[in-house]
Amino acid sequence: MSALRESEFVGSLDCGTTSTRFIIFDKHANIVAQSQEEFPQYYPNPGWHEHDASEIQDVCDRVIEQAVTKLEEAGYIRSSVKVIGVTNQRETTVVWSRKTGKPLSRAIVWDDSRTRGVVAHYTHVLKTQGIEVNGRLRSGADGAQGLKELTGLPLSTYFSAIKLRWMIDNWEDVRKAHDADELAFGTVESWIAYNLLGGVSAGQHISEVTNASRTLLLNVRTLKWDPVLLRFFGFRESVLPRLVSTSEVYGNLANGPLKGVPLGGLVGDQQGALIGNKCLSQGQAKCTYGTGAFLLFCTGTDIVYSNHGLLSTVAYQVGCQGKPVYALEGAIAVAGSAIKWLRDSMKLIKSADEINTLARTVPSTSGVYFVTAFSGLLAPYWDPGATGLLVGLTSYTTPAHVARATLEANAFQTRAVIESMKLDSNSELGHLKVDGGMTNGDLAMEVLADVGGFEVVRPEMRESTALGSALLAGSAIGLFGWDITRPDTLGDVNTARSTHFVPRTGEEERSRAWRGWQRAVERSRGWIETEEE
Repeated sequence: MSALRESEFVGSLDCGTTSTRFIIFDKHANIVAQSQEEFPQYYPNPGWHEHDASEIQDVCDRVIEQAVTKLEEAGYIRSSVKVIGVTNQRETTVVWSRKTGKPLSRAIVWDDSRTRGVVAHYTHVLKTQGIEVNGRLRSGADGAQGLKELTGLPLSTYFSAIKLRWMIDNWEDVRKAHDADELAFGTVESWIAYNLLGGVSAGQHISEVTNASRTLLLNVRTLKWDPVLLRFFGFRESVLPRLVSTSEVYGNLANGPLKGVPLGGLVGDQQGALIGNKCLSQGQAKCTYGTGAFLLFCTGTDIVYSNHGLLSTVAYQVGCQGKPVYALEGAIAVAGSAIKWLRDSMKLIKSADEINTLARTVPSTSGVYFVTAFSGLLAPYWDPGATGLLVGLTSYTTPAHVARATLEANAFQTRAVIESMKLDSNSELGHLKVDGGMTNGDLAMEVLADVGGFEVVRPEMRESTALGSALLAGSAIGLFGWDITRPDTLGDVNTARSTHFVPRTGEEERSRAWRGWQRAVERSRGWIETEEE
């Protein structure tokens, strides 16, 4: 066997909603080695979705080990990995003990909708008691706007503070730890970094700003935890992590095959995909189609507050003194998970890939619309009381029509977000870069272009989320000359060809279908009545 050789690579730990992978990239974004493993999903009640944080960390450790083994099998020494980054599912809420370093409960996943009552309660508080913004009490109809000015976000089951409040109120171990000042709270990147950097013995309790901007606790202008928000939700300041930027060296890995390697990038998965698609400047946009779908539009160094149902969020910050770059975001709760539902619950298809084959057997949905509001509707509708709806069914309807309506549901919701972005940014979208599992199907992308009326660009290498955290990590140590603040330094990254999909339907047909979708959405809204807790 020939001796292993030294090179320079960057690793990315990509912890998604259903699986985690570790990918090792070279300077051109070619994948040198990788490993992926799913972890268990828990659904204890309707609308509930939980993870075991310890199981997530165990999977992280295993995929790093397995990928490093594959790297060595490919002929490279493990020290060729010079730095790693982490990208993660956002909003999923983890709580653990600062004394033991162990989780105090299961994590509540981002798409969990059990907290509708908590949202109703704080909506009432905003109206009746208000919230202090810049020294002035904002209440009544102005209360919700005040919260949005502080955080960039509306009240929703989606965000982490709402989940944390439910945990403290409903799980005794969490409440006791909070009362005893022993509770540590974080999103998934916080939990993973805590463990990678040494766990309870090191006490590295940190949170990166793109993830922190999804908690309802961060002031989106100052990029600091806001005491007004802590008081509003009733949390101790000590539960919060120390804030860090998206690209800097946070420490070195404490254990495992990459012990001693710097951890240099942390980023929420959707911002990671924005960076991986090199949408680093104002006016560039991408959409990632995974379990959900997430469209981010870079607004540059200015915050653009949405008046049309979108979120103002941090896109990235390079270094703790770096000027933040912002984005508008539209989040769609259900994308690929609707295909999984057709496969696992309805048994209409045997594999996810089969949806494109089945849907292509019919030229249209024949009037069928599928509003995939399994856990309410997110952007731009923000209706936690909406439910899933299949409408337009006749005796002529077949599984193929439902399959095609599922692909169209994804496209219609994307268009709804883009229409809002046009209004908020006062600009047109030239093209949309896409990535994620759903983009593998050509028909899904053809439908997206037809429904949306815009060009869809699909890169050949579509591990954009993982690549984003790799670029951030490499930039933190100057590897390959990468510098996130200078997009020209990334010119040799992921330059393989892309596939372009252009609209084929006429504007009249597109408009008619769009009006039908809007009618279907109205029928799905407000079905579940929520009461204040």
